[in-house]
Amino acid sequence: MWHRLARLVLRFRLPFLILLAAATAFMGWQARNVQLSYEFTNAIPTNHPKYIAYQDFRNTFGEDGTTLVTGVQSDRFFEPSFFAAYQRLVRRWQQVAGVENVLSVPTAIRLQKDTLADKLAAVPAFDSSAVHFETDLSAFRNLPFYNGLLYNPKTHVYIAALRIRKEVLASKNRVKVVSAIQDAGAAFRKETGTVIHYSGLPFIRTRMAAQVQKEMQLFLILSLALTATILALFFRSVSAVVVSMIVVAVGVVWSIGTLVLLGYKITLLTALIPPLIVVIGIPNCIYLLNQYHIQYRALGDKMAALRETIARMGVVTLLTNLTAAIGFGVFFFTKSALLKEFGLVSGINILVVFVISLVFIPAFFSYLSPPTERETRYLDNQRMLATLDRVTRWVFVRRGVIFAATAVLVGIGLMGAFRLRNESHIVDDLPKKDPIYTDLKFFETHMQGVMPLEIVIDSRRKNGAVSLSFLQKLDELDAYLRSLPEGGRPLSIVNGVKFARQAFYDGDSTSYGVPNLFDGAFLQPYLRGSKDSDSTASGSMAFNTLIRSFVDSNRQRARVSVSIADIGSVRLPALLATIRKRTQELFPEKQFTVTTTGTSVVFLEGSGFITDSLRDSILMALAMIVICILVLVRSIPVTLIAVLVNLVPLLLTAGVMGWAGVPLKPSTVLVFSIALGITVDVTIRFLVSYRRERETRSATDAVRATLHETGLSIIYTSLVLAAGFGVFAVSQFDGTRSLGLLTGGTLLLAMAANLILQPALLISLARRRER
Repeated sequence: MWHRLARLVLRFRLPFLILLAAATAFMGWQARNVQLSYEFTNAIPTNHPKYIAYQDFRNTFGEDGTTLVTGVQSDRFFEPSFFAAYQRLVRRWQQVAGVENVLSVPTAIRLQKDTLADKLAAVPAFDSSAVHFETDLSAFRNLPFYNGLLYNPKTHVYIAALRIRKEVLASKNRVKVVSAIQDAGAAFRKETGTVIHYSGLPFIRTRMAAQVQKEMQLFLILSLALTATILALFFRSVSAVVVSMIVVAVGVVWSIGTLVLLGYKITLLTALIPPLIVVIGIPNCIYLLNQYHIQYRALGDKMAALRETIARMGVVTLLTNLTAAIGFGVFFFTKSALLKEFGLVSGINILVVFVISLVFIPAFFSYLSPPTERETRYLDNQRMLATLDRVTRWVFVRRGVIFAATAVLVGIGLMGAFRLRNESHIVDDLPKKDPIYTDLKFFETHMQGVMPLEIVIDSRRKNGAVSLSFLQKLDELDAYLRSLPEGGRPLSIVNGVKFARQAFYDGDSTSYGVPNLFDGAFLQPYLRGSKDSDSTASGSMAFNTLIRSFVDSNRQRARVSVSIADIGSVRLPALLATIRKRTQELFPEKQFTVTTTGTSVVFLEGSGFITDSLRDSILMALAMIVICILVLVRSIPVTLIAVLVNLVPLLLTAGVMGWAGVPLKPSTVLVFSIALGITVDVTIRFLVSYRRERETRSATDAVRATLHETGLSIIYTSLVLAAGFGVFAVSQFDGTRSLGLLTGGTLLLAMAANLILQPALLISLARRRER
């Protein structure tokens, strides 16, 4: 079959090249429309209870992750000149297209009682003329509502919360909005010398997505440059480098075009696909070029050598790419949308690269002159041949040492693997010196965090969420949440009611509290609200806005918003359990329904879900790969040897992670699946050659011949792969850096296992059968 395919490819090489060029042009046209993803909540399936609860929350109360938070720290904040500069900054922020409103000290309001109209009128806390600045400042400091919400009096930190329109956050315009906000902050810093700190999910998502896009381009350039350099050093041939670069470049175009055609966007995972295509596509080129040079030296005829290359390497490259595609493609069968996208696109394009390389390389070289002596001189590389001779001696003479060393390393790896822990944070992939990370820690230190946690309490009856007894319970929950070290100032309808009660008693701060039976009746007319939608400055409108934000239309469900620290996937469940226990004491399950949700909860739930899905997918991939190997070699003992050879490097990598304290999270668990899909390629390459040699030789002679035939290409491809993944080490994301270093190290370990451990096991198996 493969000989017929070889003749077909070479006979119709020109139509195939034209068809490939046309298809690539189409995919390149589609790739122009690729977009970045700013969504954090699609890591878990849509039927997951946490996802359903979050979508219900969004439909009822709106988005929770639309607030960009800024902070300044200065003990001269209320000096007239500094405050005036800060007021100008806030006005600039209000004028940024896409910013819905700004909640800050200069834009704060206070309520005044209008006894004639039975309403609470909202007036600015600070007069824009600054004539009564000291009086306004004294009145503002007498408002407990803002203490802990907009400022920390102990550390002199002052907060501004910029609410950005959700349609802007869902588009690429969010980058311009965030940049405009930072530009205004830079002008303020130049004027006053005071640093502006930025955080909140809109800021974190935007900056991380921009960094992902920047690194995707950097990785692509570095991987192409590095692999081209290594290929040039190996083959000493311009044509070999050029054809290899064309193959992987076409594969990259197809991968991005596939993203667009399937309606996917660039995420932290799918951004890795183009450089992965480069890294995975290069071994195809090395195997085919190496075999072409071997066959040309043996046959002396260019076209005959190309036909024999396709016939011999077609099945090998098909199986190696198939197993790699399986390693990635099994992610499609998980329930995570992120993993489905990554698995489907990577799996498809690994097979696409196989087809491209099998058609393009023979067709390309059929139009070139035959290889020169200089281009095939690497086949006689004395240093490499000496290394292979040394490996061969170890395999035949020191098998006991090899097995003992493997057992010791596996034991150490197992001990390290038991030290692994599963933990992830929202920004844990960022370096500790990155401004996003340092600013987040600034807000956690001074305001206890900015990550949204939402608690929804369903009273199960209309108007139940505004009843006096419900508000009193809500106030107790508010006090409890304030006492938690992981959380900041809670905000709910009860804070608005307490604010209104203080205004009812002419601004007396001692009256900031939940109404009682006595004053509740007198306060009710002021809280009833006005139907005049044009009266935007009235207290009734302000209160109605609060009602809509923190109570549903039937006033049956109330929302409590808490900004928490990025405490991670280990501590967050414990915190939620503590909160749930207290809420159930205040709101018994027989009468109320309590739900905890929010972007931070869904994101961390998604991280855990991805980690679990990756572990399941590794087992699924391993099972499918075992079946492929069993079909290929038709021997259970040899299949078990192949599985063992591929598991040892993974186990050693897990041990290194455990001893080094690297946690299990999506980016690091991905190492095992990627490495398994790639290292099996080397094993299959070795076993196919061994099986062919075994037909005419004894087991020991077949092993020796296989080592010398495949050893050179295995070493070259492993070095290229390790170097290709090594480019991820320059990433700003710790997870991506760990992925590159750990995968590169695993591939080098797999090279050693395939060239040393696997032949030793095959010889031992053969001699045991002989006995």
